[in-house]
Amino acid sequence: MCGIAGTYVWPDGGALTDHLTAAVAHRGPDGTGRYTHRAGDGEVHLGHRRLSIIDLSETGAQPMVADGLAMTYNGELYNAPELRAELAAAGVRFRGTSDTEVVLQAWRRWGTDCLPRLRGMFAFAVFDERTGELVLVRDQLGIKPLFFVRRGRGLVFASELKALAGALGGSLHVDHAALVASLLYYWVPDSRCAFREAEKLPPGSWLRCRPDGRVDRGRFWSLRDVAEDAAEATEEPDLAMPDLNGIIAESTRRHMLADVPVSTFLSGGLDSSYLTALAARHQPGISAYTIGFRPEDAKFEAMPDDLRYARQVASRFGVDLHEIEIAPQILDLLPRMTYHLDEPIGDPAAINTFLICSAAREAGVKVMLSGMGADELFAGYRKHLANLLAVRYQGLPRSVRQPLRAAVDRLPVATSRRGYRSVRFAKRFLSFAELPEETAFRRSYTMYDRAELLGLVNPDLAGTVDDVLTEHADTYADNALSDHVNRMCLADARMFLPGLNLAYTDRASMAASTEVRVPFVDVEVVKAAFRTPGRRKIAGRQGKAALKRAALSTLPAEIVYRPKGLFSAPLRAWMSRDLAPLVREVVNDGVLVSSGFLQREALQRLVAEDASGAQDRSKHLWHIVSLEYWYRSALAAGAGPVSGATEPSMSVEMRG
Repeated sequence: MCGIAGTYVWPDGGALTDHLTAAVAHRGPDGTGRYTHRAGDGEVHLGHRRLSIIDLSETGAQPMVADGLAMTYNGELYNAPELRAELAAAGVRFRGTSDTEVVLQAWRRWGTDCLPRLRGMFAFAVFDERTGELVLVRDQLGIKPLFFVRRGRGLVFASELKALAGALGGSLHVDHAALVASLLYYWVPDSRCAFREAEKLPPGSWLRCRPDGRVDRGRFWSLRDVAEDAAEATEEPDLAMPDLNGIIAESTRRHMLADVPVSTFLSGGLDSSYLTALAARHQPGISAYTIGFRPEDAKFEAMPDDLRYARQVASRFGVDLHEIEIAPQILDLLPRMTYHLDEPIGDPAAINTFLICSAAREAGVKVMLSGMGADELFAGYRKHLANLLAVRYQGLPRSVRQPLRAAVDRLPVATSRRGYRSVRFAKRFLSFAELPEETAFRRSYTMYDRAELLGLVNPDLAGTVDDVLTEHADTYADNALSDHVNRMCLADARMFLPGLNLAYTDRASMAASTEVRVPFVDVEVVKAAFRTPGRRKIAGRQGKAALKRAALSTLPAEIVYRPKGLFSAPLRAWMSRDLAPLVREVVNDGVLVSSGFLQREALQRLVAEDASGAQDRSKHLWHIVSLEYWYRSALAAGAGPVSGATEPSMSVEMRG
């Protein structure tokens, strides 16, 4: 895992590449390098920061140059041994054992045709000295990030948006549509970018720059097509269901490929316990890291006792368990995390990831396995079951539904000492249970409905709000799946997974110079997931049923069927105690309010509802504070106040 950066036919590209590379130094503290070559009437510069995982010697250093090709590469290739053997049989002579060299030689032999054959997580740039062409590539599922800015014939790219913002200074401008999308989802979808001039290379795609200024784009893998092909296969009457346990076990084995020890996240939930148990087969005594909360915080949130289950798994499989209590100096950590997350992301789970990875890094760990992706692919979130239950709820007589909703509306979600999760879930369910399918699905995991969002932002942004909502509707409908559950899973895998979970996992872990691998987010696991019908993913009221059945061959039933935990944080405790003064400041005098982008009265209503215990607005307020911090860091010194109506040019300067 590494940090990459570079420029192509860009003025003063060498100095700019050095700046970009320095900005991503935390992604690779083990080494640095730069490559320069002519490209038409300009130059190409490739920069690299190395985190040594495979081939720790200098033969794995980057940028790597061989046979007229130069590459700067970020990622891990899990089928590198097979591709290496195939290339060696064809006469390729390798200098070292790194997967980077395998990718470089595969590109030399097959060009873009090699891309569908790569099984892993990656983002890289490859330059051909003979043609003067530069190609950017991003992995199939968007596990690794790649940002870029085009200007004329030139291009500049980096692993992190903050590197581009810091290097390009006042030439980038905040995209208000991205901020509106962030308010809706509490993250910026992969199709958008927080700065108008910047782009994210889409998952499963490549971009080629030519010296004459032409730019080509291509896609080598489509999640929608994979899901549709898998759905067609499930209609074959004689086709057996995929061997999920075998496929996941094989993916886990491949994800342990490393020349350094591998550790795991272990929450005690199904996904992390499953991976940890499988990993322990290949690395006996493997270390694992888990989190706990202060008793007073956990009680307020009514959180399940994850530590008990994590200890049980560790004892059963001989795992060296490290327990970390989450009690951070949140006022100090919040601005630091906002900086590292690149874009406004309001999920506090990023803090947990950062603290776990930091603790592991202090112990010398560079690589960790995460159960990320299982919920999205196998319908493990409450929203998946809730949306199916909503269809049944809509069949109830109105005379039953109306009194029920009125009764639930009157219930408090919290008192001064304790939160009530069941009431919170009931209120959440009733907020979308009578809506049409796509609207209900979106509302089940977004922060606001259309009216609430319109009341929160500047009224002149109504068109932008509708554009953001339409984008979700279009993505949800852009498939030929007839299976309700798999439609939800596909939408999650296309938007929620890369836009939020993979994004914060990458940024938070790399802030601690730690590589996190996600065996569930693997091309073969994805194919198996969509070959599994929705009726097998949700059976009765049991979510993730197919995965649970597979895990029973490895885990005890107590772990497999335990209540679902939350990889989150004690927000209500933090908001009512540590962050209360900051919330008041942001709501009354924040930059977003004073600029007119957010409406003070709407924010004050959120605070009042949360303080009274009538509604749980802690996540909303956490995201507002996070967005405020991101916005402050993005405004350049001397920039005029922002108006949501006119979207003026706003120079930006990212500060650490």
